[in-house]
Amino acid sequence: MGIPPDAYGVIRSKSHGIYPYPIKPGEFRWIWYKLIPTNTQTVIVSLNPVNHEFSAKNTLPSGMMYSVLAGYGSDFSWEISASLSFSLRPDVLPALVEVHNFGAQEEFARYENEIALQIEKYILRRFNIYEDNNEQIEAFLINGESREFDKDIEEQFPQIENFSLRVNSVKLPNFQLYRQTKKVYDDYLARQKEYILLDLDEKARTRADSFSRLEELEQLGALLTKFPVLLEYLAIEKASR
Repeated sequence: MGIPPDAYGVIRSKSHGIYPYPIKPGEFRWIWYKLIPTNTQTVIVSLNPVNHEFSAKNTLPSGMMYSVLAGYGSDFSWEISASLSFSLRPDVLPALVEVHNFGAQEEFARYENEIALQIEKYILRRFNIYEDNNEQIEAFLINGESREFDKDIEEQFPQIENFSLRVNSVKLPNFQLYRQTKKVYDDYLARQKEYILLDLDEKARTRADSFSRLEELEQLGALLTKFPVLLEYLAIEKASR
């Protein structure tokens, strides 16, 4: 069976399983067990670019609280409409046929759509843990694209290539005000923690002093119980002062 242009073939055989390398259009590959009648089947796969659009909106982490602290109607929410595209790498096709038992183009298309949804979820999860990668995200939202961001996604999804992510429309929060407000709040928490620790330390010392005084009184009480005559002595001592 010939391989059409812009497509690849994956050979599946009854005797040897999946041939580990994809067959390119116009390429001759000598595989002796293809001579056995009905032994092999060639799965034809077209690797067209996958295009996926998505939109989302949310608020930067703790954005509602920071907006109240910042005042003046501060809003740390964001909205984005973006599109991504990629292609499956040809060398992963044999493994996909082997693991998922793909045999038709529609099955590959469903897999590609699942990958697109996984990438979308990964991107939005990155937005929602903004502190861990704020420079990448800010650069992407402001510039509409980020090669560093693209490279990171390709590393997370090694079965794809030629990945690109583009912003179609975006509503940006005030990143500078957000960082300043977050710093003020973090400083406040640090000082509050320091105050609480000092207060606890003082209370601990006071309690230790109280326990020590109580222990002294208990010892004195035991001594007076054992030697009642000391009460008369203490009374005389007090009266003589």
